[in-house]
Amino acid sequence: MARDLRPFFAPRSVAVVGAGARPTSSGGAILQNLRISRYGGVVHPINPKGGTLFDLPVAASLSELAAPADLVVVVIRPDAIPDVVREAARTGHRNLLILPGGFAEAGEPGRARDREVRALAAEHGITIAGPNCAGIIHGIVQGSGSSRFAATFLRDMPRGAAPGEAAIAFVTQSGAIAEEMIAASHRMALPVATLVSVGNAMHLGVEDYLDHLGRDETIGAVLLYIEAIEDPARFRSVARTVAATKPVVALFGGRTDPGARAAAAHTGAIANSDAAIDGFLAECGIVRVDSLRRLLLAAKGFGRFPRGFGKRVLVLSNSGGPGVVCADRAAAEGLELPALPDAMAARLREMLPPEASVANPIDLLADAREDRFEPTLELAFAAKDAFDAILMIHVVPFMVDAAPVIRALARVAEAAPLPVMHSMMGTLEGKAEWFAAMEAAGVPMFDDVEAMAECAAQVARYPALRERARSTNAGPLGFKGRGA
Repeated sequence: MARDLRPFFAPRSVAVVGAGARPTSSGGAILQNLRISRYGGVVHPINPKGGTLFDLPVAASLSELAAPADLVVVVIRPDAIPDVVREAARTGHRNLLILPGGFAEAGEPGRARDREVRALAAEHGITIAGPNCAGIIHGIVQGSGSSRFAATFLRDMPRGAAPGEAAIAFVTQSGAIAEEMIAASHRMALPVATLVSVGNAMHLGVEDYLDHLGRDETIGAVLLYIEAIEDPARFRSVARTVAATKPVVALFGGRTDPGARAAAAHTGAIANSDAAIDGFLAECGIVRVDSLRRLLLAAKGFGRFPRGFGKRVLVLSNSGGPGVVCADRAAAEGLELPALPDAMAARLREMLPPEASVANPIDLLADAREDRFEPTLELAFAAKDAFDAILMIHVVPFMVDAAPVIRALARVAEAAPLPVMHSMMGTLEGKAEWFAAMEAAGVPMFDDVEAMAECAAQVARYPALRERARSTNAGPLGFKGRGA
């Protein structure tokens, strides 16, 4: 049965059962993060001690609230949670986000508690997210205060989407990987705006969140970290619907024998062969990545190019070796490096030194300044029918001032008719400023050429998978779910 997940992402009011003042307590962290995220709805701290917290009146229980809250966030000890669920049922609260563990994963006492809470929820029409999760963050968009929400004890907010970027949502079956995604969003300038920690998925699993976020027009792409799928047929149906309109990228944990044993212990995952996982995700229209590093790179690429692009790339470099490394990695990842159009090659031979390499990759030579980079990039744009994307490499030798080059490239890239990615190598005294200028012009920036090529390859895989998701043909599942 489809559930309404709006109260979990954009509640008008939130009750925090177990609210506290100490930021090192779960209840204190929730209140702090609601403030840090600039949540604009009504917050009701719930604590038997009463009083005030952060200038908010504290109710002793849910029963004291004048009307049910859209969402009740529960952060108390596990053995007291069934009583809170009973009180929620009596007082008309119908959506609960339970963060503590101590349920199905916690031996027979936990399983008994799980059965009790499930029965109460079924009897009273309550929807439960979690338990045993790190919470939900939604709507972190730079320069905007609308629809921002964070009910989590994670240590930081994600960077959020900047103007011109597609907001990324991340749904994960690991809270620790959620922490790393948040850290990487700042380190790598990833536009992560929404983050969901699934936990035990009493009612809401990965496919439920994927379904909701797929229909959310503010989300440009959805990233997943998965170890276990309850109902593969339903997951595939949801994933195909979403992937038909926006990218879905998945890192599937447990693809090796040791990893499968670890995933079984972590989430109760059922072992599937790597081939079965690969075929299943392809049938879903999902871009599969095989490492957390590549998942982060996919966030980088789809944050700028959520529609994807084709496989034909032009490598434009001012150094031969990095161009060769980039070409090797691009080809290994399935990208194509077509020959330069005759007219473009002829013009380059006229304007570049005779030692320059007029091919794909182009080598402008190490001493290239803006008077080579800028017209070469413009020629590449003029030949846009020959390429799907441009991968630029900029090595900064001691005798060249990179700042004017960056200013020229950023100016030209702002009106780029083709997707452009850029990598800078070497000692970069102005790295932060240079990267920021290019990112502001819509160009994803990278520290190394192989990462750039890997990112481009992930983005280039999506168009074919989108068409596969839109087709009416779906093969046999060949994949075992946890609910089987």
